[in-house]
Amino acid sequence: MHLCAILFCVLWFAVRAENSDDYELMYVNLDNEIDNGLHPTEDPTPCDCRREPSEWDKLFIMLEDSQMRESMLLQATDVSVVVIKMPRLTYLNARIISECLYIFFSYSSYFPATLGCETAILFPMRSKKIFGSVHPATPVKLESFTACIWVKATDVLNKTILFSYGTKRNPYEIQLYLNYQAIVLVVGGEENRLAADTVISLGKWTHLCSTWNSEKGRVSLWVNGGLVATTVGLAAGHIVPEGGILQIGQEKNGCCVGGGFDETLAFSGRLTGFNIWDRVLSNEEIRETGGADSCHIRGNVVGWGVTEIQPHGGAQYVS
Repeated sequence: MHLCAILFCVLWFAVRAENSDDYELMYVNLDNEIDNGLHPTEDPTPCDCRREPSEWDKLFIMLEDSQMRESMLLQATDVSVVVIKMPRLTYLNARIISECLYIFFSYSSYFPATLGCETAILFPMRSKKIFGSVHPATPVKLESFTACIWVKATDVLNKTILFSYGTKRNPYEIQLYLNYQAIVLVVGGEENRLAADTVISLGKWTHLCSTWNSEKGRVSLWVNGGLVATTVGLAAGHIVPEGGILQIGQEKNGCCVGGGFDETLAFSGRLTGFNIWDRVLSNEEIRETGGADSCHIRGNVVGWGVTEIQPHGGAQYVS
């Protein structure tokens, strides 16, 4: 994707300079790095002396001697480069390219939120400051739900939160968490829980789904498309209220977003494909959400790659 954007910028530059007949080779470093010590020996072209040149000005004035840069790059670097025949680099066109690349790389950190299962959120360690806040477009008020998530844990303690939804009145409206020997779903309060005696393999991707229906209190847990636990009468008649806070990787504790967390409850590893529906999916639909072609499947309450999820405290999107 980076290569496509860079090529787009180069083609745009070429169109802007189509009247030029003076051609030379320009090398584009795919690692977006400028090697140390590559300085032209001739004085750069003078800038507009009416103002102090910016850092970008100084950089691309130096790049005007592109044939010298071509020779030195071939001798000094062992990374792959792409050779493109294009009009001679001028100060104006260098600025055009620089602005294009600057905008691309400045905003590339926001791209992962739109790429579905191609990205995950990394939680590098257990910390009371590291979590992800989820912001559904519509209020969360549920009489039934299905919640699915892909998990790759690096460590698990007695209670390691995958996601939680809670209000000031009840911080434990919905929780899905891991412990040493089980996967646990909580609905409506800590006393209402279903545990499946399944140990997740650390460092390996595992797909988890949980379902709950208020009418009969039927609740189920699924691991990699297989039903591992189910019961009825759990939080029957309860309605999950709106106005709460939804988070991944930490527990909402009645205080506020970003404060008062317990690092022993924090998740460490990677999470992706987090989806919530306002209904109980069928058995076949649940199996499809964990299939090889499931990245296009998104919940109508929370949809991975559509719903805003903000990493905090060191959590970050990764490919």
